[in-house]
Amino acid sequence: MADTVNTKRKLVVAISSRALFDLDESHKIYKQAGVEAYAKHQQENEDVVLKPGVGFTLVKKLLALNNQNNPVDVILLSRNSADTGLRIFNSIEHYGLKIERAAFTRGEPTHTLLDAFEADLFLSSHYEDVQKALESGFAAASIVGTGSKHTHKKQLRIAFDGDAVLFSDEAEKVYQQHGIDAFSKNEEKFANVELKSGPFKCFLKSLHDIQSSFPEQDNPIRTALVTARGAPSHKRVIHTMRAWDIRIDESFFLGGLDKGMFLKKFGADIFFDDQHKHCQSAAQYVSTGHVPNGITNKETFT
Repeated sequence: MADTVNTKRKLVVAISSRALFDLDESHKIYKQAGVEAYAKHQQENEDVVLKPGVGFTLVKKLLALNNQNNPVDVILLSRNSADTGLRIFNSIEHYGLKIERAAFTRGEPTHTLLDAFEADLFLSSHYEDVQKALESGFAAASIVGTGSKHTHKKQLRIAFDGDAVLFSDEAEKVYQQHGIDAFSKNEEKFANVELKSGPFKCFLKSLHDIQSSFPEQDNPIRTALVTARGAPSHKRVIHTMRAWDIRIDESFFLGGLDKGMFLKKFGADIFFDDQHKHCQSAAQYVSTGHVPNGITNKETFT
């Protein structure tokens, strides 16, 4: 007989040390002077608290949601050794972050541990780790920028691009290979046909499940879709979200407008997009995760 205890699956976010804290100075030492100089610097500064990084506010707000009904776990995945990573844990303790689990690989890839930790999301500054994680079926993003400047004070706000992030890149392929007119005709033709899932669908579903446990008013989570799509291609997106039975609070169909100012107004703690140009625009205002997925991240179109 199955165990009758609460088996609600927790939301697990894995984050690298450079995504959680500002380690630019330390990384510069590593690149210019090597591992030994880096290790010496970290040991000599073990009691110097690191400044928050791009993913800090996101992590802090996620951990604030952690309770018996909505378990949330944040895992630190670091290419440091445990010895050089002591400064990181001292900083975690300083900020009161309830991060209890960590893996230090001393230069080895960290994406190989995502399955063991059952991660729903992986944030890292190491591009190759992110690529490999996406190839393995995990929601993953490479951090961009220096952190959100316009976040909501209490509410966790997360924004997503559509194609190649929440959805597959099937529609984007039509646009890249045949142009905007072909894309528009294709989306009108298949307006009532559900788009295939992208790498971040499951993460959005996990957020939706947590949202659903709270009353509509004063909900601690708010989500947004911020897409370059415009009318009439918005119809397929709406039908897809209905088919998935996933609520998204705000939707911006921008028809090619710059995304940065809209993300500023929304107050995103983080925004996920597959295209470099949109990430650069967003990173001026909010923490941004580049999702190196889909046709726009391939060197040549096929």
